[in-house]
Amino acid sequence: MTPILECRDLCKRYGSVQALDHVNLSLAPGRIVGLLGPNGSGKTTLIKMANGLLPWERGDLLIDGMVPGAATKSIVSYLPERTYLSDWMTAGQTLDFFQDFYPDFRRERAEEMLLRLNVPLNLKIRQMSKGTREKVQLILVMSRRAKLYLLDEPIGGVDPATRDYILSTIISNYDPGATVLISTHLIADVEQVLDDVVFISQGQIVLQKSVDEIREEQGKSVDQLFREVFRC
Repeated sequence: MTPILECRDLCKRYGSVQALDHVNLSLAPGRIVGLLGPNGSGKTTLIKMANGLLPWERGDLLIDGMVPGAATKSIVSYLPERTYLSDWMTAGQTLDFFQDFYPDFRRERAEEMLLRLNVPLNLKIRQMSKGTREKVQLILVMSRRAKLYLLDEPIGGVDPATRDYILSTIISNYDPGATVLISTHLIADVEQVLDDVVFISQGQIVLQKSVDEIREEQGKSVDQLFREVFRC
């Protein structure tokens, strides 16, 4: 089976800073994977490269056997760490935007989730709370029928109730055959939905295991192991 995401000796520098240092990583289809590490460990860099937004100096990065580019954008759904929707747009216009760009966008599903949130289609982004904006962005991303979902800090900076909604949306709206890669430093919040974890530190992969293996072999939660490895 072809990995949905594969890195081989992947290297990336920003000037004198080694952002990724010979990263070797393989993600199988049908898993929810946590990309976990301290701030500045290389999580966002790796996700941007997988989405075709950054070049690399050495090594290989493949999405479903292909180098990131126009072809992979049709199978990758990306949630960046920063808000990308224009303030003047209404919720309905964001749906129009995604429908125009992505043939796999499931508008009915997105409208159903917005309705459950009590978000009118004529409500402008600038009129939404931060938590509601985060939810709308995630709804757009998860309403695509993608093979790989790249979510960069989807629960950062929002209240616990919003985090719960976001995590339940992720679980209930991705294809069982797809892979979800979630970058976060809020381990305890996201651990409940993860199948596997990848620990990254200073641009290097220091651990890749299933959550079940960690609990069985280590006798501790992912959050406890993370704190031990990174001395939090």
